[in-house]
Amino acid sequence: MASRTSPTVRRRRLASEMRRLRRQSGKTREEAARFADIAPATVSRIEAAVHAPKVADIMALCKFYGLDDERTDVLVTLARQSRQRGWWHQYSGTIPEWFEVYVGLEEEAAEISDYASEFIPGLLQTEEYIRALFHASLRTWSEKEIERRVALRLKRQERLASKDPLKVWAVLNEAVIRRQVGGRNSMRKQLHHLMEMSRFHHVNLVVLPFSVGAHPSMDGACTLLRFPEPADPDIVYMQYRLGSVYLEDPSDVGVYADLFDHLRSRALGPDESLALIAEVADDLS
Repeated sequence: MASRTSPTVRRRRLASEMRRLRRQSGKTREEAARFADIAPATVSRIEAAVHAPKVADIMALCKFYGLDDERTDVLVTLARQSRQRGWWHQYSGTIPEWFEVYVGLEEEAAEISDYASEFIPGLLQTEEYIRALFHASLRTWSEKEIERRVALRLKRQERLASKDPLKVWAVLNEAVIRRQVGGRNSMRKQLHHLMEMSRFHHVNLVVLPFSVGAHPSMDGACTLLRFPEPADPDIVYMQYRLGSVYLEDPSDVGVYADLFDHLRSRALGPDESLALIAEVADDLS
């Protein structure tokens, strides 16, 4: 499997390790900051993965925590990697910073479980469907801005065709396949695209039918990201109109892992789901 390196994931891994080391040493953020000659807020930002830390700051903190040269070198390497620019940074200014974080996480994830309540997941959208969503937004974007957003989403989809493809588990609310985004013709093409994507072994699509009635994810969409390295724990992502929420506490993530298991158990099977998608597509002809 090809190696992927996302500065976002490296920064998150470094933050987790620096947090663990300080707590293990019994030191406060203020004590660590005083030794490293930095502000306590800087220590907090490093531990929260808010920004890419300076290598000199990491070296000073490692010394304060009593790490040997070998362990320090590992963390310094993480710090350097976290300061690199990912391909998505070329879209800075086009997308909000909180979504840049998500793209960085998605870039190195091994598997994504996605519950879609209102629209097709971004990785599975056609170009026409993407444009229709942006044109339906309350935001007033120029055509140039929309095209950059479309280009970013299409670029993200390249993971699905790479040598180490991202595994996708998508649970689609039935409303998602019935809502005519972009009109009948656009939606028919989108549904055919879903059927084509489902042929890949790493793309799993199921539909949660209306017939199940009430279910535990009626409060909205959510995404669970899993990573190839044990040092990078699972994370849950939820988006709202003005921002996003990331859940990293294992107990919180566990709740959503159970939720996805439940949704998959209530959804139609893969073959039944594809049959329903095909039926809806035929109705749009």
